[in-house]
Amino acid sequence: MGSRGVANMVLSRASRMKAKLQSSLEASLLEIEDVSHQHAGHAAVKGNTAGETHFNVKIVSPKFDGLNLVKRHRLVYDALAEELQSGLHALSIVAKTPQEEGAAARK
Repeated sequence: MGSRGVANMVLSRASRMKAKLQSSLEASLLEIEDVSHQHAGHAAVKGNTAGETHFNVKIVSPKFDGLNLVKRHRLVYDALAEELQSGLHALSIVAKTPQEEGAAARK
């Protein structure tokens, strides 16, 4: 196993997600909340001893400018592809541009 595999074992899934999203989407705001405990009895997570299967993600990125909601979510899923293949089961995503976040803050 290479050093990358060792690093992935040491960092929490939330930490890895944050690093991947920050790197690929240049987020100006990034909040990741682990809500796995709310889904502990669900069939899809039975046998998963690590927890860390369900997350809420709020991300503000200039890379979302001009993209519809589906395309924004696709960018997030693409950035987290490795996590989705290794136990990440569900994401709730709020993806905004800096302009949209600024307008929401002024309301």
